[in-house]
Amino acid sequence: MVKMGTFLGMSIGAFVFWQSMEKVHVWIALHQDEKREREEKEIEVRRMREELIQQAQQRDNLA
Repeated sequence: MVKMGTFLGMSIGAFVFWQSMEKVHVWIALHQDEKREREEKEIEVRRMREELIQQAQQRDNLA
């Protein structure tokens, strides 16, 4: 009876651990995706800012 209880307890514990690790894995993946998107947006903003600065400098040179 003790062996059966131990087996059942370990099985439930392993299942809970597996499920929690799955949730952690999904959270990490989503966090990395959000970080990558944020970095891509920042790069785009920097590029647009550089273009605007260059256009302003060209207008100043022409004026």
